[in-house]
Parts: sequence; structure tokens; C-alpha cells
Amino acid sequence: MKKTLIIFSLGLGMISCGENGKTADSAQTGETMEESEQIDQETQVPDPIEAESSEKYSYEMVVEDLDIPWGFTFLPDGSMLITEKNGDIIHYKDGKKIEIKGGPDVYNRGQGGLLDVVLHPDYENNGWIYFTYASTEGEGEGGNTALMRAKLQGDQLTSKEVLYKASPNTTKGQHFGSRIAFDKEGYLYFSAGERGARDVNPQDITRDNGKVYRLNPDGSIPSDNPFVGQEDAVEAIYSYGHRNPQGMILNPETGEIWVHEHGPQGGDEINVVKKGANYGWPVVTYGENYDGSTITDETSRPEFEDPIFYWVPSIAPSGFAYVTSDKYPDLQGDLLVGSLKFQYLEHLELNGKNIPKRVKLLEDIGRVRDVRQGPDGNIYLAVEGKGIAKLTIKE
Repeated sequence: MKKTLIIFSLGLGMISCGENGKTADSAQTGETMEESEQIDQETQVPDPIEAESSEKYSYEMVVEDLDIPWGFTFLPDGSMLITEKNGDIIHYKDGKKIEIKGGPDVYNRGQGGLLDVVLHPDYENNGWIYFTYASTEGEGEGGNTALMRAKLQGDQLTSKEVLYKASPNTTKGQHFGSRIAFDKEGYLYFSAGERGARDVNPQDITRDNGKVYRLNPDGSIPSDNPFVGQEDAVEAIYSYGHRNPQGMILNPETGEIWVHEHGPQGGDEINVVKKGANYGWPVVTYGENYDGSTITDETSRPEFEDPIFYWVPSIAPSGFAYVTSDKYPDLQGDLLVGSLKFQYLEHLELNGKNIPKRVKLLEDIGRVRDVRQGPDGNIYLAVEGKGIAKLTIKE
């Protein structure tokens, strides 16, 4: 049964994630686009709320002179592993940037390139590092989202294994996803956008793309995945009907995997990932086409999962963090999301699955591509054209 709740949004009128028919994610590359407690009751569109602004926070640069730092993670020694969209992997250690050799060959087009990087939860014992990236391997021209794992020895990646490759390839430049997260049971989740084929991929479980996948850490498919044994189904799929998820976290309080994803013009969403659930794209959406025309007049159906939150206008979200650190008392237990379009860090106050308040932090810092809490309890964010910054509290 469809579960719903009050969803808060910014009611400033629907505008594009980007400019002139481009998403904010593709504006830089020139790629054009096509196109709480939960209670059982009818979905209600709430009164919108407007984001507040806060000048309480500032930042200091930690790693400078990066182009498009797409993802980053921290090694046990406190050093940092950074992915650049162009395919470079940088190990930042003792104040120096070391280029890592042996990374995957990436399809650097539009929104595609070298994407996320995450350590295995038991990295100190097994040494596995996971990457998502756009790859040309497989059927067709162009590329599609892939997942690999490798180990780091000195300045070289070794023991590389491609664990998953979405297919077929396409020369379209949009909607590769892709983020990675592990749940408390050790399963690996990663996202792949619908690659600009909204009428074909997201609603079809026999096809890749527009999906959240769940794998065992070695790339094998868990026997209890929802579509295992179904004829022609892609058995790695865990949920479907997604557009372009570029934020993924483990909610440490609930144990759930949460994603946020780009809507079209309006309608960026936060969704709680559920086994076998369909999130409705493009049959239902709170957004519209970039030319202002209607995609659908439906925002909800009983067979689809509702988002717990959506943004109008779209902020073009990228990067996602659940703050547990006591270094930021006002943020603890809440969410942080980067905005590509409006170039700030957004604080979402969290009450269960209810989001009653939005606050803009670090306005005009630049396109925030990723945000993470470090092992030292500090919040770090990747800013395009700048590098990796640390969030600070003004005195």
C-alpha cells in the first residue's frame, strides 16, 4: 500500500535545474537534456516552505586546485582518496597530492566520467576500494555506468575487478548516477541514472538504468534480491523507477539506504530505498519538461513509492551526508546536501522521515559536488573548480 507523508518543498515556481534546457549538472559540459512517521492516507501536497539562510558557517580549503572532484573518501590513516571526473585518482596525504596509477578507463562525456569512491566497511582487513564510473566496455557505442573494486598499493591500483556494467552503451551524455553505499549487513548498493531514456529504462526491470542495485561485496547477486528468478529480469536490481540518483547514504538510525535524485525542471526528490519498490519516474513526478510542457499531471499512484521530500525549484542535488558528529551541534542528526545549481550547501532538519526546515549554508561557494563527514568528525565538501573544503563554525 502506498505510504505517504507531508512533503516540504520550496514554492518559488518551477525553474530548470540548469540554463536554456540544460540541467545544472550538464551546464558545464554543454550537454542538453530531453525533456516522519509515515501514515496510510491519500498523498497531500503541503504548504511550501522557503529555505532560510545562515551565516554561522564558513570554510577553509584543505585540498586546492581540483577541477571536478566528483567523490572522495578517507583512508584509515586520515589521508584522502579523491576522484576527478576526468579519470584522475588523487591520494592526498601529508599535504601532497599523489596521482594514483592504474585507474579505470573512463568515458568522460557530459555527466559521465570517474564518479564515486567508497571503502569497504572492513577495509582495514580486506583493502577493497569501490569505484563507479562511465565505461565504454560492452555492447554499443558510447558508455554506461560501471562498478569496480581494487586495492591500493603505494601509488598503484591493483587487483582490479569489474563487478557490474550497465548495458547497452549509449552516446547520450546524461544521467549516469552514481553513488555507492553499504548497509549494516554489508550489502553494497549503487545507483545508475536512466541515461536520458526515460520512456524505456526506469520502468522496465529487464533493462539496466534508472535503478538502485544491490550486490554482495564481491559482485555476486544476493539470493533474496527482489527479482531473482523472474524471467529476463536484471537480478541485481533492488529498486527502480529512478531518474538520476547522485546522493546515497546509510541512515544510521534506521538502517535504511536513502537516495536523493535529480528531477526534471522541479521535483528533485529524497527517497527511502525499499526492496522491489517502484519510484514512479516518469509516470509520476513533481517536475515538468525543460520547455515548461507537462510530463504528466500525476504526482502519485498507489503502486508507486512517494518521496519523503522534494524540492521545487530544483537545486540539482549532489552529495549527501547524515551528520553524527558533535562538532556541529546545530547539524547533528540532520542531513546535508550539495547544490550544483545554486552553489551552496543545504542543511535539512530531520525529524524521523519529516523535513520541516531548510537552511542554506556557504552561499556562493561554488558547485558542491560531494559532502562527507570525515573520521575526525569534521564535515568536508568537494567544490568544482576549487577542491575539498572543511566546514567551520564562525566564532
